[in-house]
Amino acid sequence: MNIGLIDAYSHNFPNLALMKISAHHKARGDSVEWVCHMCHYDRVYKSKVFTDSYCPDDDTVIYADEIIHGGTGYGLDNRLIDEIEHIYPDYSLYPQFSEAYGFLTRGCPRNCPFCVVTQKEGEVSRQTADLSEFWRGQKVIKLLDPNLLACKEREKLLRQLAKGRTYVDFTQGLDARLLTPDINRLLKNIRIQRLHFAWDSERDSDLILRNLERLIKDNNLHYTKVGVYVLTNYDTSFEFDLERVYTLRTIGADPYIMIYDRPNAPRRLIDLARYTNNKRILRTVDSFDDYKAGRLKRA
Repeated sequence: MNIGLIDAYSHNFPNLALMKISAHHKARGDSVEWVCHMCHYDRVYKSKVFTDSYCPDDDTVIYADEIIHGGTGYGLDNRLIDEIEHIYPDYSLYPQFSEAYGFLTRGCPRNCPFCVVTQKEGEVSRQTADLSEFWRGQKVIKLLDPNLLACKEREKLLRQLAKGRTYVDFTQGLDARLLTPDINRLLKNIRIQRLHFAWDSERDSDLILRNLERLIKDNNLHYTKVGVYVLTNYDTSFEFDLERVYTLRTIGADPYIMIYDRPNAPRRLIDLARYTNNKRILRTVDSFDDYKAGRLKRA
């Protein structure tokens, strides 16, 4: 078969599903390439991670006998069959990326209303793979797990990551509410490229903050190693958004503003994101008011 691939969000991150689909078809002896819109294909796979509001679809005509749409951007019911899901990815599709990408676990018990993970993967975090399924000695591992610490096999999986002695980036966020002294010690044994957490709402704020402070202190982590996603424009006030930014900076973490509804976000929230997410500005300008004043003066 002649197979074409379309990554509908080919910005800064490889599409893991397409890498697995490519590996599957190449193992069968099929020809696989990125779609050329002047060519005809037996089958085209088009994958999109985000919905149209964030990633509008491309209406360019595709010449193919069959077109398969997949990914969360097209719905929550489309899934890879096990034969493809558990194949070693075809990393040659994205030569600009040298890291290993994959999931050790799927599912999350939190069922946050702004997140589709529980609907798509279930409300139980469960182990779905071992590290060897997608890592073969690459210098950095990009973990995509939604809530690894909620998995009952979490300690075994953290030991796997430590044993590999490669750098690990927990890209989607560890659950700060589940941090314990034992988990902190296991994380200390891993070569951390970056830890990510989330502080999404006022609920559980004291627990999140207390656990993050203890982790940073116990493991002597530099702020560049501890990123915290700060969800805004969902159900929090601007005052609380700003408070979270200041508090995280104070305890030695690195806040990152996530705007839930960017098209309808107020101007001051856009400015707060620019202030917070530009690390040079955040670390040199003490207050958001000073940043705003400086922008007005330059204007």
